[in-house]
Amino acid sequence: MDYASDSEIASAAPAVQALRSALQTVLFGKEELIDLTICGLLARGHILLEGLPGLGKTELVKGLAKALQLETKRIQFTPDLLPGDITGNPVLQETPQGRAFVFQPGPIFSNLVLADEINRASPKTQSALLEAMQERRVTVLGQTHVLPDPFFVLATQNPIELEGTYPLPEAQVDRFLFKLEVRRNDAATLERIVRDRELGVEPEVEAVMSREVLAGLHALVRRVFLPEVVANYIARVVDATHAGQSAAAAQVKFGASPRAALSLASAVKARALMRGRPHAGFEDVQDLAQAVLGHRVVLDYSARIEGRTTADVVAAILQEVPVTAGAMPRTVTRTAGGPAAAGGI
Repeated sequence: MDYASDSEIASAAPAVQALRSALQTVLFGKEELIDLTICGLLARGHILLEGLPGLGKTELVKGLAKALQLETKRIQFTPDLLPGDITGNPVLQETPQGRAFVFQPGPIFSNLVLADEINRASPKTQSALLEAMQERRVTVLGQTHVLPDPFFVLATQNPIELEGTYPLPEAQVDRFLFKLEVRRNDAATLERIVRDRELGVEPEVEAVMSREVLAGLHALVRRVFLPEVVANYIARVVDATHAGQSAAAAQVKFGASPRAALSLASAVKARALMRGRPHAGFEDVQDLAQAVLGHRVVLDYSARIEGRTTADVVAAILQEVPVTAGAMPRTVTRTAGGPAAAGGI
């Protein structure tokens, strides 16, 4: 394989920085969240943003769409939303061959799909996204329709404790590369919002990246070198999320899937590019493990009773699993906290 060179990685820096700067005009004081969002985009992954209403989740996605100049559709998930409202439906029409059912594409046929408040729809409706998110196509009445390229789902959800929400099916959660927590702003950031924003007025976002530039970045990320020792580390960390494979996972009911390992591998290569390196490293795995694995680990009832979280499990796994096979467990100097604090990129 022709791996990326230092000069190619350096040439990508202005485009990445321009996108970062554009999104920082949308959300104030959320640099870490923005970097993780860009990382997920470069890794060609879907992203789930969780937080209370009014924290800027939707504005971040809308700003991303403007900055990237991609075709964007918004789906407002509600309890009465049906699967066909997402994928599209056959409609009886007059054709040269007579009356026939003609497929009318739904809002899923877009480059960037904003699935707003995704957990307010029923699990049946949410499942309409499963094929689209994994295979980038939809099948309706036996007919398969390919989705546009690129295709991203950026979903927002409210904490499950809020009234009128449903838990997402595990199969759908596993299709999100990252789950990122959007936390409240501090007083200084709130003051800046009050001074520079007006209720009901969207911020102006400059278009900074074309579809061709984005495609070039995606191709470059695929050529970032993933050393064998780093790939082995990813495999051992993911394996350690399963009960019986590590002391940290003693209260885990279900661990992360092979899709999680592939997701982490793609994400660390994207992070390396953002850091100006043509190769991924152990620190990339440690910084992104929480964002990739946290939502894929399911704890048993005893852990929930004790108040233990998946963030605790992932952090303990990073403490327990050595970076090189056969080495003694190391002490991690930077803990992988929640997604909103999962290491700078």
